[in-house]
Amino acid sequence: MKYKMIILDLDDTLLLNNGQISYENKKILKLAQENGIKVVLASGRPTFAIKNIANELELDKYGGYVLSFNGSRIIDYKTNEVLYEIDLTKSQVEELYNLALKYETFIHTYVGDEILTCHDNPYTYIESEITGMKINMCEDFVKSLPEKCVKVIMLQSPTHLKEVEEMLKPIINEKMTMTITKPFFLEFMNKEVDKSKSILRLCEILNINIEEVIAIGDSYNDISMIETVGVGIAMGNGVEEIKKVADFITDTNENDGVAKAIKKYIFD
Repeated sequence: MKYKMIILDLDDTLLLNNGQISYENKKILKLAQENGIKVVLASGRPTFAIKNIANELELDKYGGYVLSFNGSRIIDYKTNEVLYEIDLTKSQVEELYNLALKYETFIHTYVGDEILTCHDNPYTYIESEITGMKINMCEDFVKSLPEKCVKVIMLQSPTHLKEVEEMLKPIINEKMTMTITKPFFLEFMNKEVDKSKSILRLCEILNINIEEVIAIGDSYNDISMIETVGVGIAMGNGVEEIKKVADFITDTNENDGVAKAIKKYIFD
């Protein structure tokens, strides 16, 4: 089968641990695009924090796409058109804030290109370092909220956060999407948000069959897309849960796992 689209998670998948793209990964992705294959960056990152990577891969030149905030936004990178967007309501964010206080986690969201929080904590600084976004440290979180927010993150130590996730499952239920992206990030989005759902939306827009799509990821928020596409590939450094459902396990992000997988399924 001729594959027409490659979906790539960023952190711990396409990117090295230092946040850069390796020479081999960049070379193979440029070759794929030159052969007419669409490259899509699908990440929990805000749109702002994906642009430099999209620019480096020349997605604007080749007509690639960005799925930011775990699929809350679908962006045609060539035209900069937002093809799909969906958010949490202010009341939902207020509910999450109260739950964060109850279960002793930190919390932040995004306003424009800034991270909004009222808690000085090490995990929000990690997010700022990853994304390059400034932190807006407010006195009153609820009063500082806009009418809608694209995503909310609860933050704490990995052990505590896994416990909080289990306690919140019956509370959140079908009201929102909840997923751990990094061990210390528990993310909340509109219930319609999921990487696989946005990939299906994009496939419909582009008239591409889902069986003609390859997806590569490493973490819990990548599981649904790995299960949905034609070929789902887990990184060698990925969590065990994603490896169990993958069609293939490639090398690690530090050893050009993305390039090796693309060579195997597209160029061999």
